[in-house]
Amino acid sequence: MKKKIVIAGGTGFVGKYLVKRFNDLGYEVNIISRQAGHTNWDKPSAIVAALENSEMLINLAGRSVDCRYNEKNKKEIYDSRIKTTKILGEAVLQCKNPPELWVNSSTATIYRHAEDRPMTESTGDIGTGFSVNIATSWENAFFGFKLQDTRQVALRMAIVLGKEGGVIKPLKNLVRFGLGGRQGKGSQMFSWIHIEDLFNITTYLQQHKELAGTFNTSAPNPVNNKTLMQLLRKNMKVRVGLPSATWLLKMGAVIINTETELILKSRWVIPERLLQSGFKFKYQTMDDALKSIL
Repeated sequence: MKKKIVIAGGTGFVGKYLVKRFNDLGYEVNIISRQAGHTNWDKPSAIVAALENSEMLINLAGRSVDCRYNEKNKKEIYDSRIKTTKILGEAVLQCKNPPELWVNSSTATIYRHAEDRPMTESTGDIGTGFSVNIATSWENAFFGFKLQDTRQVALRMAIVLGKEGGVIKPLKNLVRFGLGGRQGKGSQMFSWIHIEDLFNITTYLQQHKELAGTFNTSAPNPVNNKTLMQLLRKNMKVRVGLPSATWLLKMGAVIINTETELILKSRWVIPERLLQSGFKFKYQTMDDALKSIL
């Protein structure tokens, strides 16, 4: 029988990358999605069948937070994370041979705005506000399932960097059009993870059966916003980048239908548990990551 894994929400930027990498390893990858041709969220029996005898379930499902936080969007963001996690948990409980490992997305945004010290799993302070409430509700829904035969891991993911999507494209456009200076004060920290390391972390956790619980999924060397933009300009060979004041960013966020939190919140996250367990990052510095992406 062919090795099998299931990826829920496997049609986005990160999902497509993971599907390809697991296919390359010889896995049959079953995707749960509302898109045609995949296992549908509205068919519980099909989800159970997909999970039966699979090695691992990876849940990436969740509506993009790149939007205005009005009531409609807030509900969609909440439901797309918490309801889907509960659907998956119920399906795992119904399996005769459930997946050995369930890796569920979470977010580094669960921590407070931090410019004074880094946030680790053991010493980090949980923040407040809408995004944090979503993150804590998400983790509570996930760990609310007590599964005898399935190990559970929540990945508190930082911003994922890769060639095919994510935050790099809009940042490159800012630099290209001469707006690649600091954003706001520029002192806010930017925690990130290269998409290849994200995949490697997933397979590492699969192999290390002693590891469970929450893991900060971020490179060990975050940078501040000013340094991020400097490195982007350097790698793109653009000399000048005009800064963007906070008031201008707030006005622009309304125009382009997003929130300034995505730019101005200081996410200073260190992957303490991964480092202590012996995981080796391929891309440890922002400069190395950008060289592989740009």
